[in-house]
Amino acid sequence: MSKLELSIIIVNWNGGELLRHAVESVVASRPALAYEVVVVDNASQDDSLSLLRATTVSRTLLEQRRLRIIENHDNRGFGAANNQAFAATTTPFLFLLNPDTEVTAGSIDRLLATVQSDPRIAAAGPRLLNADGSLQISVWRNPPAAWEILLSQMKLYRLLPRGYRGELLLGGHWDHKRERAVPMLSGAAVLVRRSVIETVGGFDERFHMYGEDNEWCLRIVRANWQLVFQPDAVVLHHGAKSSLQRWDNLEKLRVQLEANYFFQEQSLSRPQLFANQLASYVTGASQYLWRRVRGVAAPDLKLAKELHAKHLKQALFARQNRDRRP
Repeated sequence: MSKLELSIIIVNWNGGELLRHAVESVVASRPALAYEVVVVDNASQDDSLSLLRATTVSRTLLEQRRLRIIENHDNRGFGAANNQAFAATTTPFLFLLNPDTEVTAGSIDRLLATVQSDPRIAAAGPRLLNADGSLQISVWRNPPAAWEILLSQMKLYRLLPRGYRGELLLGGHWDHKRERAVPMLSGAAVLVRRSVIETVGGFDERFHMYGEDNEWCLRIVRANWQLVFQPDAVVLHHGAKSSLQRWDNLEKLRVQLEANYFFQEQSLSRPQLFANQLASYVTGASQYLWRRVRGVAAPDLKLAKELHAKHLKQALFARQNRDRRP
């Protein structure tokens, strides 16, 4: 067998048949480099691993020693499990892939070519599509700023020309159609150089789920590396299949907002943190009150308003909380 050059890392928790489909799509995409698939299972309670092992594709990979399955006794979280795979592999390139994704033909090679095209490029991310083929927004500003929160949440972006709006705000304002350097890439599918991890480190394990890719990408960019969005590489992402097994929509929102605040608390100056929380509270409270006036139930906005109020108070004492977990 040729020397392995690419490790495809899939962190799984109750992925069901989606995990099998993800691995099969990797094999079908036929990366040009010699590769292995490393599945780190975070104590799944479903039959995802048995379904994976039962497939002809997986049996062939196991025989060729190109599939490794690491089984954890508890759910270590997304970042910690990826770090575990980083330590267990030696290849110069790593492709982080969610278990609810499917890679299209040629996409891995396109991401590899992008990263290899310039030594300053740390990582490349594909265009993500929803199950129905529509665009899944994956490129955002990072970290957020108060002016951005106000423009987005109060819909003031409507005052800006559409083209300028897209370049300024990214997210849903940008069509994701051209290759470009970006401030962050989605952890659902990202191909990275090992030398980047050796330089800036892996994921911050204080994040269990959500926010860890924001923090990691910011650390990479601040170390003068580039992140590149590559629209010619396409990955189908079913999205949120694991999280919705753990939480309902409101609890998921709570986890996301707490993780987002923790990310900002760790990454921004105290004035920036306070400005962001003030902007979030003002816009969140305004949206909630507008719904109340119209007699529309909005439990999600009520929860967001309450959390933004809590985070605004926490921002006053942020320097005392640098080592806490979200």
